[in-house]
Amino acid sequence: MKKVIVSIISLAMVAAAYAQPVDRSKRPQPGAAPEISLGKSENFTLSNGMKIFVVENHKLPTFSVSLQLDIKPELEGDMAGYRSMMSELLMAGTATRSKDKLNAEIDQMGADININSEGITAGGLKKYQEKIFELMADVAMNAVITKDELDRTKKKALSGLETQKNQPDAMVENVSSAINYGSRHPYGEVATQETVQKITLERCRMYYRNYFRPNVAYMAVVGDVTAAELKPMLEKQFGKWQSAPVAANPYPAPLTASTTPTKVSFAPRTAAVQSVVSVTYPITDLKPGMDDVIKAKVTNTILGGGSQGRLFQNIREKHGWGYGSYSSLQEDNICGSFTASLKCKNVVSDSALEALLNEMRIIRTEKVSDSTLRNTINFMSGNFAISLEDPRRIAQFAINIERYNMPKDYYKNYLKNLSAVTVDDVLETAKKYIRPDNANIIVAGSKEEVANKLARFSADNKVNYYDYAGKPIAATEAKAVPLGLTADDVYKKYLMAIGGEKALNGLKDLKLISTAEIQGMPLTITIAKKSGNKIRQTVEADMGGNKMTFQKKVFDGAKGYMEQQGKKMDMTAEDIAATIQEADLQAELHDAQYGIKRTLKGIETIEGAEAYIVEATDAKNKKTTEYFDAKSGFLVRQTKYDKDEKGNEVAMATDMSDYRDVPGAGGYKVPYFISVPGPGGMNLNMKVQAVEVNKGIPDSDFQ
Repeated sequence: MKKVIVSIISLAMVAAAYAQPVDRSKRPQPGAAPEISLGKSENFTLSNGMKIFVVENHKLPTFSVSLQLDIKPELEGDMAGYRSMMSELLMAGTATRSKDKLNAEIDQMGADININSEGITAGGLKKYQEKIFELMADVAMNAVITKDELDRTKKKALSGLETQKNQPDAMVENVSSAINYGSRHPYGEVATQETVQKITLERCRMYYRNYFRPNVAYMAVVGDVTAAELKPMLEKQFGKWQSAPVAANPYPAPLTASTTPTKVSFAPRTAAVQSVVSVTYPITDLKPGMDDVIKAKVTNTILGGGSQGRLFQNIREKHGWGYGSYSSLQEDNICGSFTASLKCKNVVSDSALEALLNEMRIIRTEKVSDSTLRNTINFMSGNFAISLEDPRRIAQFAINIERYNMPKDYYKNYLKNLSAVTVDDVLETAKKYIRPDNANIIVAGSKEEVANKLARFSADNKVNYYDYAGKPIAATEAKAVPLGLTADDVYKKYLMAIGGEKALNGLKDLKLISTAEIQGMPLTITIAKKSGNKIRQTVEADMGGNKMTFQKKVFDGAKGYMEQQGKKMDMTAEDIAATIQEADLQAELHDAQYGIKRTLKGIETIEGAEAYIVEATDAKNKKTTEYFDAKSGFLVRQTKYDKDEKGNEVAMATDMSDYRDVPGAGGYKVPYFISVPGPGGMNLNMKVQAVEVNKGIPDSDFQ
């Protein structure tokens, strides 16, 4: 064996000696891009006009199905938001199955069936395929939309919209939709609490009747299936689905054309310590299947398609201005779009935006390097190959080819066409679709710290203001305070407004019971305080009639603990110091004790009324901004500033309104509506249901 090994080594050395020398300074030429094998596919049409595409993949005994409706529905108008409710309304039961029965049958098979306003998706084991098709057909043909389900869904939607009012991502998305497309385009309609309130049962039922029709439906089935077995099965289950004419509603061209100069639109956000920035515009000439689409994807990937993109590398890696920056250049059969976005601290908002726009200009004026292009194509090729592991992607490819009249071999030759993109292609594509000087710059953030610094990016040197839903609002500036007025004057008026020193000093104990909802789940928040700096706070959730305590805080004046979902933790010295002030029934009278100093900063309009802005700092130099209604004196907003776990500054704003007398409290008043920061950036809107004072709360409640 040893001699054999030596002989092999000798032969290798001889072969190397006579081989042509390798120039390692040159990159090897890439091999030919492979064709993609999507599996055996067939298609057929049912008697009612429904088009079926079958892609065989027998690796596992499973299948996946996607049914899509090729529709251009009418505008939602003054009922904007009802289409997004269809996913819940149409899974709430059928003429033959209740909601519980439908869900039980799906669960028994371990299947997955989902529906939205434009189709149905499903998947499961092959042995259940006929049953799954039966349930899909039942929902497609026989869904029953009830008033009870609509009322429940509207209530949930209204709760979600309430949280959007101060969520920066939602604010930017809504303003972008409104400005890019306008309210007379389906992509420009924004749901508000007013439009959701107007949604009627008949409007939802009419949408289902008008647009859920088989003659505009495309179904792709992928997995352990064959066309021969599926054809009779689908004809049996879906054949009774009646076809009917479906109107294709015309939509006007987006309001923003490619020749429109760049403008800045700003959505003021309460207590913002960072900005969410988007540079965006509609693209009307980039449709699925066009030759430009693959070139556009390469161009966008280089610019901002991931952490390797120029935007990310510049804004985060080079300057450390933001948490990331990305872009998308999206084709669409109705109207495509470009969006580049970033999130950054207030102080660098203008610098980060300038860097983003500069990268957009560079990619349309300078050729990318060969190595950048090759690396990008390799990256995209790998991602495309990985995506083929998901059978739903293959199903979507089949539908796309038919629906958008794409070449039959579009995806089969995808990698070849991707590999053929050149440096010149990227430059020409960028010149065509990357438009830094014809864009909408949308920002959600601090008006005081950021807005004015962005005016220079607008062609008219102006900043336009919008609310969270994309409706124009008047620009408001902080006003100068009346001559001679001080922070002490403002604060004394507040003390008188809530009852005065006598009423505050008369408090021995206090209990407030409030209710709220989060994602449709009812909550009860109970806060009890007692002289001696004692406090007990609980947050309970109603889980289908069963009460569950999510959070608890208990403090006896010297020590305490906090509990969350069963995990108990003793208070630290820092926790105790903060809780003492929180538990103090007369805290408003004890500024000197807590080292609080106040400075009057100006006047601002909040919810249509003028409010005095007061900055308060405590002994540890922690800052709080307070807003006192100029007319009533009540505290209507309080913004506290702190650091998160990573040391970043965070701001938490609490809004208060509906002040009322507390029975038996000698004129003491509390706000009966309080909006506090909740989990995931959502606001928790608390409505006070009951207030009790001096009822003799036992000390044992604080143990």
